[in-house]
Amino acid sequence: MADTAGAARPSRRVVITGLGAVSPVGIGADVFAAAVRAGVNGTAPIESFDASAFPRRKAGEVLDFEPADHLKRLDPPRWGRSGLLAAAAARLAVADADIDEEQLDTARAGAVMGTTSGESAVVQALAEQWIEGGLASIDGELAGQTPASRIANAVSAELRLTGETQTIPTACSASNYALGYAYDLVRSGEAEVMLAGGADAVNRLTHAGFYALGAMAEDVPRPFAADRSGIVTGEGGAVLVLETYEHAVARGARMYAEILGYAANCDAAHMVHPDATSIAAGIRAAHEAAGVEAAQIDYICAHGTGTPTNDSTEVAAAREVFGDRIPPISSIKSMLGHTMGAASGFGAIACCKAFEQDFLPPTANVTESDPALGEGVDCVPGVGREARLDIVQNHGFAFGGNNVITILGRVS
Repeated sequence: MADTAGAARPSRRVVITGLGAVSPVGIGADVFAAAVRAGVNGTAPIESFDASAFPRRKAGEVLDFEPADHLKRLDPPRWGRSGLLAAAAARLAVADADIDEEQLDTARAGAVMGTTSGESAVVQALAEQWIEGGLASIDGELAGQTPASRIANAVSAELRLTGETQTIPTACSASNYALGYAYDLVRSGEAEVMLAGGADAVNRLTHAGFYALGAMAEDVPRPFAADRSGIVTGEGGAVLVLETYEHAVARGARMYAEILGYAANCDAAHMVHPDATSIAAGIRAAHEAAGVEAAQIDYICAHGTGTPTNDSTEVAAAREVFGDRIPPISSIKSMLGHTMGAASGFGAIACCKAFEQDFLPPTANVTESDPALGEGVDCVPGVGREARLDIVQNHGFAFGGNNVITILGRVS
């Protein structure tokens, strides 16, 4: 099955004016950008659960996250970690956008958030209660925190948003889905302002699942390197403020980027193996939706998990579209770990900061690209590199052949 969205240029331009990052390399968009540019490693031995029985024991956790430091309305004990990460990132994004709550109300603002595992840390805690004390020992109030829908609800409750509130559980492509859907709501006139992104928490189930698949890195993630061995799981909350160009101009807002278009498809060809032809079709559809040519793309923020299969398939898809001129293609998962439903949200934030600060985000832990990927693959190894970018594309791919590509441009 293939489908595209944003298939025509919008009559209303949609710009990104606020960024909120609660990440393993720092909290706040500026801290995040500085760490990404420097190639900081945000992975470390797992602290959120006992990982001693696993041969692989690292993750990208937000170790200094204290929800009460960021939230004004939510009572942290009543919400799961994913929702708290999302709400804190949203609070930071709104502050970064310098937009007050009355403006959010009049703009019919809402929240669209992506996730892979929902409130996975809550489910993990309930499972431990059940194992230790039987079904009757389960905390009913904690059980009430399990619905994945509470992730977007947490954002809207924290900011008293009255517009559409949706959680999109399409896993590793979910933030890009959220950005695309929020973009549709704003450009179509259903809202003037939307908050979009994703959140997920490190947990035993996800860690065990990727380990069982043989997809977990031996030490640190090295996307596109010859010695890459897989992913390291991660967590975080990534939120972006979207509004119409006219709304942003009227209130004198800083504009990081314009969303030019996006596309989504799902080939369902294999449970976990990505398909290069399907991804290439998605890239072409995104270019068409954005009204751009392949030659205009200056940078690809890759899905870049660091598994041998993902990286070779992603490069093959890019080569199918771009030929021998593949734009610089890098993976910030090399620093954050794989933050699952938040991953492409963090990718979009990195792209926005790259526009603002004129740099190419790097692939850390790598000195050169795998020669087996072919000629012309510049993964921006090591640390960020100065570059002026005008149009970039942000990849988000998920199991089941679920692909979403967003196209962002410098605001003109």
